[in-house]
Amino acid sequence: MSARSTCLAGVLVCLFTVQLRAQDWPRFRGPDGNGLSDAQIPATWNDSTIKWKAALPGVGHASAVAWGDRVFTNCGDEQTGVKTLVCLGAKDGAMLWKRDWTYENYRHHGENSYASSTPAVDAECVYVCLLHPRELKVVAVKHDGSDAWNASLGPWVTDHGGGHSIIVHGDMVIVPNEQDGPGSSLVALDKHTGAVKWKVPRSSKRFSASTPCVFRPNGAGGGEQLVFSSWANGVTAVNPADGTILWDFPDAFDARTVASPVAANDAGLVIASCGEGAGGHWLVAVRAPRQPVDKPEIAYKITKLSPYVPTPVVKGNRLYYWADSGVVTCADVATGKTIWQERVPGGTFFGSPVCAGDTLFCVSKRGNVIALSASDQFKLLANNELGEKSDATPAISGGNMYVRTYSHLICVGK
Repeated sequence: MSARSTCLAGVLVCLFTVQLRAQDWPRFRGPDGNGLSDAQIPATWNDSTIKWKAALPGVGHASAVAWGDRVFTNCGDEQTGVKTLVCLGAKDGAMLWKRDWTYENYRHHGENSYASSTPAVDAECVYVCLLHPRELKVVAVKHDGSDAWNASLGPWVTDHGGGHSIIVHGDMVIVPNEQDGPGSSLVALDKHTGAVKWKVPRSSKRFSASTPCVFRPNGAGGGEQLVFSSWANGVTAVNPADGTILWDFPDAFDARTVASPVAANDAGLVIASCGEGAGGHWLVAVRAPRQPVDKPEIAYKITKLSPYVPTPVVKGNRLYYWADSGVVTCADVATGKTIWQERVPGGTFFGSPVCAGDTLFCVSKRGNVIALSASDQFKLLANNELGEKSDATPAISGGNMYVRTYSHLICVGK
């Protein structure tokens, strides 16, 4: 084989590897936390599109994550307090292995569970957030189910339980430990050893259940930023390398953050929301500074029918957000101007929407999977009734969608 042929073959292998890795869903709402996939998932679900349905050894709100031919999620036993990580085969839903951790019961909100945090995964390990009032622990488990390491981050103080999810970024596991106690912080752990690489102390006020997103602001030098949101600290961007705060907007919210921030990279905006009780207070679009001497500013604020629990989706120049009450809005991402706003069936929504190709999917609490056209015209494509409750967000990997109900994982595809 000639040198040119060898080089070309190497390039093709690299491109193929990148394509495979792009199909993975390594964290809550997928790569960068944007909830986007190029996969073509059927809008209408039936016996021919539901590939398998697997019973889980416990209940919970955690979403699934996927890497290669394996799918992972967390479960909890509401009677005993046992927490379980399960590994299923992506092809048939077969249980490959499970890991249990024993904890005594503790108080949490009635809408919460012992398994509300979504795990994170990469080529080496699955990373699990184990929460108890006396200790917040992060555990790394190898793909064969054996231990890699565990790290204790001290007590967890909150009346509601947990809900934040960890992510992997580069060679670090990022933990948004924003709680009610003095240990409130942002933490980066070495993903190989669990050692603390950096830690940023945070103010405390009503724990945040949001998960950070990766922001690549247009015109800001192209560097990646990790963006966090919480009532006490507002919207904050940090340098992933060392935790240095690059910019922050501390007065963004007047209530708890449950939905995660989402990046509108081309517009230079971060979209985030807050709320309490039955719904959202407002959604804000924060314009990131273009230069270090500049300050962030509010580009717009939406106070009507904004989300509290569901995280929005940004696709191109459109923002799609799902109010907890089931009213969906399509808006111009740069201005916040409403393009359409319609109520969909399904009741209350705590799951977040994802977009597969040009189709939006979101799961209601009573188990309705709503499919909408991601376009400038409202179009209800399907209302798929699972017959089981769900508070989770779909995962998309390898051309399939994985939907977590309270007690099952369902695989849908062509």
